[in-house]
Amino acid sequence: MNEPRVTLRLAGGKREYAPGESLAGEFRLDVINRSDIRALELSVLWYTEGKGDEDLEVHYFLRQSADEGDYINPHRPGRFSTHLPASPLSYDGVIVKIRWCVRLRLFLPRGREIVEEQAFRVGSLPPARAVLP
Repeated sequence: MNEPRVTLRLAGGKREYAPGESLAGEFRLDVINRSDIRALELSVLWYTEGKGDEDLEVHYFLRQSADEGDYINPHRPGRFSTHLPASPLSYDGVIVKIRWCVRLRLFLPRGREIVEEQAFRVGSLPPARAVLP
């Protein structure tokens, strides 16, 4: 039996965006019946990695739920677009990194979940380098 698949794609295959620029893309659901989809959530978000507490903020959020009467058609691509904020910029620091991504979560029966992410960058800050004593 084939497993359901989720494909997430950014328009034009672009991976680096300027602050305030429009980000768009689409997602596809394959090998799945409409009746097997409980909900889907698409988020454009940033999060930190590194030392200390992890921060996360959702910039754009879309939720469709079969339980709430939304019609989720797995045979048609879903599209999204948003204007990115001015900050925070993507950053590859020595201690902390700031990552941006589009995340799609597909909720299936019996608590199953499929998650797909596409990473991208906001801004063009160069990576930080450690300063040696």
